[in-house]
Amino acid sequence: MFDRSITVPYPPESPASGIGDTSYHPVVWYRRAVSKADLTRAGHSEEKSRVILHFGAVDWVAHVWLNEQFLGTHEGGQSAFSFDITDSLSPEGENTLIVRAFDDPHDVSIPRGKQDWLESPHSIWYHRTTGIWQPVWLEAVPPLHIDELSWQSDLPAASVSLELSFSIQPKDDTWATIRLQFGDEPLAEARFRVSQQTAQLQLTLDRQRNGQHYEELLWDPEHPRLIDATIILTHGDERVDTVSSYFGLRSVATSRRRFLLNDRPLYLRSVLSQNYWPESHLAAPSPEALRREVELIKELGFNTARIHQKAEDPRFLFWADRLGLLIWGETASAYDFNPRAVVSLTTEWMSLIRRDRSHPSIVVWVPFNESWGLQHIAHSPQQQAFSRSLTDLTRAIDPTRPVISNDGWEHTSSDIWTIHDYDTDPTTIINRYASDSSVQAVLEGFGPNGRRVSVTQLDHEQPIMLTEFGGVSYIEEPIAGAWGYSTAHNAPEFETKVVELICAAQQSPILSGFCYTQLTDTGQETNGLLRADRTPKIPIDKLRATIQNR
Repeated sequence: MFDRSITVPYPPESPASGIGDTSYHPVVWYRRAVSKADLTRAGHSEEKSRVILHFGAVDWVAHVWLNEQFLGTHEGGQSAFSFDITDSLSPEGENTLIVRAFDDPHDVSIPRGKQDWLESPHSIWYHRTTGIWQPVWLEAVPPLHIDELSWQSDLPAASVSLELSFSIQPKDDTWATIRLQFGDEPLAEARFRVSQQTAQLQLTLDRQRNGQHYEELLWDPEHPRLIDATIILTHGDERVDTVSSYFGLRSVATSRRRFLLNDRPLYLRSVLSQNYWPESHLAAPSPEALRREVELIKELGFNTARIHQKAEDPRFLFWADRLGLLIWGETASAYDFNPRAVVSLTTEWMSLIRRDRSHPSIVVWVPFNESWGLQHIAHSPQQQAFSRSLTDLTRAIDPTRPVISNDGWEHTSSDIWTIHDYDTDPTTIINRYASDSSVQAVLEGFGPNGRRVSVTQLDHEQPIMLTEFGGVSYIEEPIAGAWGYSTAHNAPEFETKVVELICAAQQSPILSGFCYTQLTDTGQETNGLLRADRTPKIPIDKLRATIQNR
């Protein structure tokens, strides 16, 4: 045992891990020494601080020990978790951390997303991700510290709400001071007493009451303005904790068949993004790669990305916030429907929304895709109830964003009607979405895939979007199992097919957005606009002109 080394946070199936073994791994074990130098770098002071061990994500169940003391268990392959390890640290400074990760590759009741249940990837499924696949780090904090915070803006009220959670119950005479600033300009400051383990505060931004220039602070893809925030926690005269944060002032809504950003119609030019790399799989190869992915999507002319069947690294969302890219927040699906699957998906999805709800870049939530895990939703009241209830739970935690109950077809309680249509004929795409009557025929009948678009009554005021189409495969060198929804045999044919399909979707006066499949080649799924190494198959300026309809 422990006869091999691995580079974390890359999954053992990936080359970047140093192992690159893509066979089944139901159980993997990790061992690492935690030294005094590690604790010093984390800012640990033996007199005052607590040491928190953070895991970005471990797929799927993690059991953690430090110095043979059991710290705890976490279920969920995409959500973050942490342990206070202070009382388990050895006074001599020699500490051994053990992590056991369990992930049954044949268990289709847990959220798996695009991870293949077969040993070798096939069709649209990829190599599995086992164990640690997002960063692990230590953080030294005071006993009373800010554990979680979230922001919610209200444009008509010229205000922003802050929700704080603390590690322990605050003592008497504990106060929080909040300072908001845009660049060098102070915007607001407030101080209030905290007496519970959670606290809420609404701050008015007086600058925003001037209706003639309130838009100067708003966040959008062309002007991703971010407001800096500092939260200072004090007890008596002592500063206890200080946290830096940020938020974007913006609103998202739907009305009159249009998607609204800051109460103005915005046409969504979106791309389906698996965010999967050949060398590191679901994990990004480097922090720089996460920024570059956002930059590439914007350079291609898209204003939105639908991150498909995974919850993305928060560092990717940071760059989406800072560089101005709209994101559809999705999660990995299970493949089966049973009580265990319901509990697993609901628990993880709620955790992900809490983690990511303050990112201004996220504008839509997508808890289900193409009836994965709800395969018989058209006829099953139970599956319909699950779709509706998870959609409503999403709204209960975050009432500020539209929710798509089941992207592609068989909607139950969606705020946007979405359609997946991989027809290869541009003329068919043009005719199918050309008029109210032709679109209504799709919505009220059976969609392009032979699935009902809705299993409930339609709201004719809601936006309609084509959220998967295209999927043209083109490769220069043979790839085993190369797959796409259609095939181009040379570069000019690929460019013609892609351009004609995108232009066909853009001609519809009814659709309020599209999502092209897909950004990059991923394993044997070779229908990317970019190759797996992120080089373009079509000149970027040509793609950008097409996507931006110039």
